[in-house]
Amino acid sequence: DTEQKTLTNNQKFSKDLTGKVSSDIDYTNAYWLKEKGTLGMYKVTDPTLIGKPETEHQVKASFELEIEGQPITFTKDIVYKTNDPVKGEVYRPLEIIPEVSVALKDKVIIYANGPTKTIPVTVKAGSENLSGNLTIQTPSGWSINPKSVSFDLKQSGEEKVFNFTLTAPSTQSEGYITPIATINGKKYSDEMITIDYDHIPYQTVFLPAESKVVKLDITKKGENIGYIAGAGDVVPESLEQIGYNVTILNPYDISEKSLKEYDAIVMGIRAYNTLDILKFKQPILLDYVKNGGNLVLQYNTSRGLKADNLGPYPLTLSRDRVTDENAEVRFLLPDHPVLNKPNKLSENDFKGWVQERGLYFPGEWSTEYKAVLSSNDQGESPKDGSLLVAKYGKGYYVYTGLSFFREFPAGVSGAYRLFANILSLGKQ
Repeated sequence: DTEQKTLTNNQKFSKDLTGKVSSDIDYTNAYWLKEKGTLGMYKVTDPTLIGKPETEHQVKASFELEIEGQPITFTKDIVYKTNDPVKGEVYRPLEIIPEVSVALKDKVIIYANGPTKTIPVTVKAGSENLSGNLTIQTPSGWSINPKSVSFDLKQSGEEKVFNFTLTAPSTQSEGYITPIATINGKKYSDEMITIDYDHIPYQTVFLPAESKVVKLDITKKGENIGYIAGAGDVVPESLEQIGYNVTILNPYDISEKSLKEYDAIVMGIRAYNTLDILKFKQPILLDYVKNGGNLVLQYNTSRGLKADNLGPYPLTLSRDRVTDENAEVRFLLPDHPVLNKPNKLSENDFKGWVQERGLYFPGEWSTEYKAVLSSNDQGESPKDGSLLVAKYGKGYYVYTGLSFFREFPAGVSGAYRLFANILSLGKQ
């Protein structure tokens, strides 16, 4: 729409205009997220966009002024302004969103203790009076029930959750599921994510609404796991997905009596860098191993350790790491229980890892520790300290720099199978 007006000096002019956005305009989204990229690289079809800090807004207001015969033309982004009692004037950009968006609750869904799971799908309206059908696209061999559900959303911003039952195949399998909302023959399968912080502009991002589903061929021994959190990870939730009972322990409450009920104690990443109390609790943890427990330490950095002795025998951390997630993994002790019981591992269990193999491996250790795996980045010497296992008294002590904290959220089957073997050491 256009409006012409003769302006009067020092007098404010305002006018309400209405218009309709063309249906062929793309949704507002970061230009580097519009197409699926490759590992470590975004895909941008239009090279003129590369390097721009944000996507240019498609809908603008154009102004043509004439002052004493001199034409002046400029454009402005259209924004929505509100007055906040604390923040003052608050601006939000005009964003073009789809009629409807869909979202799945979990990005990775693990099947280890049964063939079926309930899959909730959220449908959110971007405009008023929407009716359509919702389905879930599944990998080959997986089945969904019901096949389709109808939805009716009256108000913009309204959300409804629909539950489906997803059944996994009987053998190990993995793939992706995608919810699809269909309105008048048009399909929508993106999740709308809002980024709203005071220090950056308000943004809306659209990403494919998909979840990885993994049917694990996994056996485990032991049930109750005590977890002592370090710098933060999702390992406890991941272990619960495969059927363990996980209890988050307060390190200050560690005692010989409190540890007896657990089949294994797992230390979170960098626990010995962040928890000063472990300097005093470490003797209790090692006695727990001596009396028949399993103690598993995940990676710590070599500097700033809070305890003088990480293990029951001498062990020194280094900065050794393997950054190539596809680097060959060699079995130094192929007959060791941690590679065979209760899950028989092979090189296939180290396929599909993400970001890295591991970091801050021990560089030196006494002979009581058994180095199970070896790996290295191209052109570097073998790194043998990624998984060390020591028998101590009646129990087992394990130190691992393998990046389980990265592999579990990515649904890496082999990482789950290996960790189950670690937790099962010594169990009948």
